[in-house]
Amino acid sequence: MKIIAAAIALALGMAGVARAGAPLVHAEAGWVRGATAGGVTAYLGLPYAAPPLGERRWRPPAAPAPWTGVRDATAFQPACLQTGVSMPGEAPPRISEDCLYLNVWTPRTVPRAGAPVMVWIHGGGYSNGSTAMPLYAGDRLARRGVVVVSLAYRLGPLGYLAHPDLSREGGGASGDYGLMDQIAALEWVKANIAAFGGDPGRVTIFGQSAGAMSVSLLIASPQAEGLFQRAIGQSGGVFEPLALAPAYQLPQAERDGEAYAGSLGVTSLQALRALPAARLLEGKADLVSHPVVGPPVLPLSPADAFAAGRVNRVPVLVGYNAQEARALTDLARVTAANYATELTRAWGPLPPGIVAAYPFVDDVGARQARADLERDLRFGWDMWAWAQLQAASGSPVWLYRFDQRPPFPAGSVRAGWGPSHFAELWYMFDHLDQEPWAWTRDDRKLARVMASYWVNFARTGNPNGGGLPPWPGFDPSTDQVQRLGPSVATVANPDLASLSAFDRTYEVLRGHPLLSRQAAPRSSFPPPPARP
Repeated sequence: MKIIAAAIALALGMAGVARAGAPLVHAEAGWVRGATAGGVTAYLGLPYAAPPLGERRWRPPAAPAPWTGVRDATAFQPACLQTGVSMPGEAPPRISEDCLYLNVWTPRTVPRAGAPVMVWIHGGGYSNGSTAMPLYAGDRLARRGVVVVSLAYRLGPLGYLAHPDLSREGGGASGDYGLMDQIAALEWVKANIAAFGGDPGRVTIFGQSAGAMSVSLLIASPQAEGLFQRAIGQSGGVFEPLALAPAYQLPQAERDGEAYAGSLGVTSLQALRALPAARLLEGKADLVSHPVVGPPVLPLSPADAFAAGRVNRVPVLVGYNAQEARALTDLARVTAANYATELTRAWGPLPPGIVAAYPFVDDVGARQARADLERDLRFGWDMWAWAQLQAASGSPVWLYRFDQRPPFPAGSVRAGWGPSHFAELWYMFDHLDQEPWAWTRDDRKLARVMASYWVNFARTGNPNGGGLPPWPGFDPSTDQVQRLGPSVATVANPDLASLSAFDRTYEVLRGHPLLSRQAAPRSSFPPPPARP
């Protein structure tokens, strides 16, 4: 390797950049140099698309420009433009509008045919998040024999703005630029990952929160067909009836885009593109920071795509956490007396059938009822519905419920979270040692089990493997889940009654049961209609 590196450096006139012994890889756009530590080589900040600046703002991602010489790939690039942080307690990342980069972690040795590939899509409500977050590093999973990729994608109004002028410019539709970025990154993986030791025919996409919602959208996107062979969704999906989210549909999204532009004091697309990037996060940015159903990238919502049989049919592993809302909602002010008022203040009037599914008699019970209701409203029902639809489609699916209480320190921002939103990430990434907390033997055992499940799934499309507790595929007739907690076992879903109450309400909005319109499985999407 020293001889190869020196020869390349001399030939390219880059002796000062390509250090002897540095791991070099030739990607489509040029040579890159990573860094090795602990038996894993990391290649950080690799461009998968051209910077979306100037006239490229609110356009589909374009191929990155090739470079000469050897590109240093030993530092993360800035996260996409955003405000706030994706997780309480997280340090704010460096940000830039020039942000379409990904990172690759490769194991010491890979089989001749290539290692399985796991592509991480971070969460953050489509509005924030960073691949540079230490928790998301792929080193520990890579040590288990997989190639790990993490990708950045445009966020907020820069990633999801729909507007009539953009639709005219885009052939009749606009929005979902962040989802297009994810697809472009997967296309980069397909074209380049073999050079890094990965198998482009065994790609698993996995994500948490908005990252898992993105996974559910990629399942429904014809433009993502063939770019991944397995999918993992952790606490996030988009399966509610569209009647509950008219802003997700193109006509309303375009009207919201006009209102957003007006809130910034501009009326034309040219003026929007001329604004400083930071200004775009102001005004009514929240109106336009979500996916849009309607553009060619997402012609149907995930639920409607399953009903029509127009989904990417791959094995899926999905699940949610027992106390999701603890990390997202301040429950301290909730009492039995003010429960109804506080619930309405936060969510507006909810159907009586849903509220009645979470009974309580005192203040402690009221706080638990609110936590359980928000768990199912935000995440639980989506993951359960996803498993139901996946099973009915004929594709394998495994459903989990995370129930471990991490030792979050007293007095910290995470104190009292329990098995909340985000809590599974330390275990799944096998990153307990990143934090000096009072981890127990049960914690470490669960981290080993979860990381093994995830890697096995990436390797074979099935999480089971030698030495692990058996995990049967999800069967709607028994409605069992894999409990990931102090003990790992298959159990009856303890939330089935409340999830069913949500589903009965959604059935009225849909006008049919969740599975009544399930079409015969199809192996591929139909060809797109001819453009006029």
